Amino acid sequence: MLIKEAQQQVDHWIKTVGVRYFSELTNMVILTEEVGELARHMARIYGDQSYKKGEQPPFRQPAERAGEGPLADEMADVLWVLICLANQTGVDLTEALEKNFEKKNIRDATRHKENEKLK
Repeated sequence: MLIKEAQQQVDHWIKTVGVRYFSELTNMVILTEEVGELARHMARIYGDQSYKKGEQPPFRQPAERAGEGPLADEMADVLWVLICLANQTGVDLTEALEKNFEKKNIRDATRHKENEKLK
């Protein structure tokens, strides 16, 4: 699926199933919540935290790579709300990402290669 198609499909879903978009501020708060949920799983899977007693780790690494499990689900939630915000504010994410690549290619052309910490 292309980013443009994702923006169109989310818009269609919102207008037919979701009734209407939440306000931009509400969606910004929801985006923050979703990033927090992703961070929680990242801290337990890759970081030093563990799941609480009785809380079963919900997946194994190979399943995650196949697009299943909490990381994939939370990343999709983040993307969904980000797309909602883009649609609401008139941002074409394809165009924005292309411009962002241009910016990074100019600004960071040698920056990371010259970073001693990355060697």
